[in-house]
Amino acid sequence: MSGADIAIGVDWGATLAKLALRRADGSLEYRLLPTEDADASRAALAAVGARRIGLTGGGATMLARNLAGEVVQVNEFAAWGAGASALLPDGVQRYLLVSVGTGTSVLLVDGVSVTRVGGTALGGGTLVGLAAGLLGEAEFEKIAALTRRGSRREVDLVVSDIYPAGGIALAGDLTASNFGKFARRLRDGDPIERADVAHAIAGLIAENVALLCASLAAAAQVTRVVFGGSTLRDNDGLREMLAQLLRAYGRDPVFLPNGEFAGALGALRIASGEI
Repeated sequence: MSGADIAIGVDWGATLAKLALRRADGSLEYRLLPTEDADASRAALAAVGARRIGLTGGGATMLARNLAGEVVQVNEFAAWGAGASALLPDGVQRYLLVSVGTGTSVLLVDGVSVTRVGGTALGGGTLVGLAAGLLGEAEFEKIAALTRRGSRREVDLVVSDIYPAGGIALAGDLTASNFGKFARRLRDGDPIERADVAHAIAGLIAENVALLCASLAAAAQVTRVVFGGSTLRDNDGLREMLAQLLRAYGRDPVFLPNGEFAGALGALRIASGEI
């Protein structure tokens, strides 16, 4: 099939380029390209030869100068809203949409209106950066695998480590201090499992993102919190912690299928005139 039969959406992020390709028969294909080697990724994208390209993300303007064909630059928040609406399994119209990428952005989706209401610098960049520094491991897939096997309670200080049962009106398993046991265990020469440290890093991110989302959801008077973003890809440990925490705050967490491609799919839909 020729490139003239293909339309494509691209979400060019700080770490990965997410691609959504639609062929003439309507079938979708998703691809990931590393943006670290920008020239190679641009060449791979150009080789597709798509007739129409929707671009979003931080590198969209740069990328637009290097591509042929009909190129449409799409607002990143609008792209994410359009992509999420296509990926959601039901027709809920009002919710928080959380993009957990290198950092984290929180959007309020209300029908076709999409507004950024908050965010945090904690995200996949934090996960990989801290794992590289503390564990000597900078490959995302290996970090995610370690996280699935670990227990952050071996690294974090919890309420029950400080107060006896009934000593304070807080659940004993609540985190009192992220990495609160880490320095003491290192000082005392206690062996610390790499998986436990990885789980603690993910827990640091999950707790802060969940608390932020719960607060923003309460302010916006919404119950559903919808997650996407490349940091959640094959990262069951982080997803489970986010889900547990959001439910504890009385919210309904939903994880988009192929959620890392929400921005790319939205850029494709908008560029193709579907929105």
